[in-house]
Amino acid sequence: MKLVSAIIKPFKLDEVREALSAIGVQGITVTEVKGFGRQKGHTELYRGAEYVVDFLPKVKLEIAIANELLDQVVEAIEGAARTGKIGDGKIFVMDLEQVVRIRTGETGADAV
Repeated sequence: MKLVSAIIKPFKLDEVREALSAIGVQGITVTEVKGFGRQKGHTELYRGAEYVVDFLPKVKLEIAIANELLDQVVEAIEGAARTGKIGDGKIFVMDLEQVVRIRTGETGADAV
């Protein structure tokens, strides 16, 4: 099993969710986060004063999947989240050693 973590732009969340649902992904955990990469933030003007916004709002998705779905999930996220501009985000893939569904005690792929 794999754990896919993706950091994307907030306005792309619905498109990514629909793309993942279309390939059969059932569960996604979504967290609102802030961060920066190559963008290094940006400056904004508020009531005549200019200030720097260091951390930009992003959305972090976490998806536990079977190994067979990995390529499809990565392609779906990549395709739906891409704008072609800086700050589109990143996808991280990690091995998932064990999953346990608390309610039933199921483990492994059955728990997902």
